[in-house]
Amino acid sequence: MSSWWFPLLGVLVGLAASFTGLGGGFVVVPMLVLLGFTPQRAVGTSFVAIVLISLASLFGHARLADVDWRAGALLGLGGIAGAQVGPRLLQHVEAATFQKIFAVILIALAIWMLRR
Repeated sequence: MSSWWFPLLGVLVGLAASFTGLGGGFVVVPMLVLLGFTPQRAVGTSFVAIVLISLASLFGHARLADVDWRAGALLGLGGIAGAQVGPRLLQHVEAATFQKIFAVILIALAIWMLRR
């Protein structure tokens, strides 16, 4: 796939991320895997996009006064620790296993949201 498609796909990811708060990784990672990226490279690459998309979404929600800065900062501090462990674990996971784990997480999240 030509790289000129990436900004167009980014528009869709940005919309989904800022609307749902899921960061966009749930869309970006499978898209990159479908394009031939290894799961490890897809996850790493998605974080570049997610940082930019998250900042833009944060500014949009902050303008609407829909941000609890303290709660977000505390979650982020805990997330920093987890974010250091995740890549090391992912190095030991094969592509097929990763795709199954990712699918189960998305399905579980969907079921949980539908039941609420």
